[in-house]
Amino acid sequence: MIASTFGGVHDFFHSSTWYVARNLAIFFVIVFWVASVYWVFKDARRRISDKLIVAVVTAIGVVPFIGPLIYMLFRPPEYLEDVRERELEIKAMERRLGARDLHCPVCRAEVDEEFLVCPVCTTKLRQACTHCGKPLESAWQVCPFCETPIEYDIDAPVAIGEAKRPPRRRRQTR
Repeated sequence: MIASTFGGVHDFFHSSTWYVARNLAIFFVIVFWVASVYWVFKDARRRISDKLIVAVVTAIGVVPFIGPLIYMLFRPPEYLEDVRERELEIKAMERRLGARDLHCPVCRAEVDEEFLVCPVCTTKLRQACTHCGKPLESAWQVCPFCETPIEYDIDAPVAIGEAKRPPRRRRQTR
C-alpha cells in the first residue's frame, strides 16, 4: 500500500517534466549568481578607486549569495562621482565666499573691485590715484601701487560699502 501511495511521487520525480523544471531552476539560480557577481564588480568600480580592492571585493562576491550580502554591508556609502561632485561644489562655495561680492550702491549691479564707475548707472565708485590711475580705498593715506600721497577731495567717491568720512591725518613725530 505504501508503495502504491508513493508510486505517483516516484513517477513524478523520474518524469521528463521534473527534469525540465529542475534544470530551469538550476539555470535561473546560476544566472542570478553570475548577475550578482557582475553587479558587485560594477558597483565596486563606481565606489572604490583602487583596482586591487575592486578585484578582492569581486572575488568575495563570487561566493554564492553570501558574498554579495557581505559586500553590501561593507561597501563605501557613496559613488566616487558623487564625492568628486561634492568636492567641486565645496570648492566653488569657498571661492564664492572668499571673493568679495560687490554691488553698486545706487543700482545694485555687480561691480568689480577695480571699477572706478558703475558700468550700468555711471555712479562714481572710487577715486583714482592721480599718479598711476589705480582705484583707491577711502581709508588709504598713500597709493599702495606707486607710493603717491593721497589728497582727498570732499566730493570724492567713497569705496563701496564704507561710510563717508574725512581722511585720517597722521601725527607727525619729531
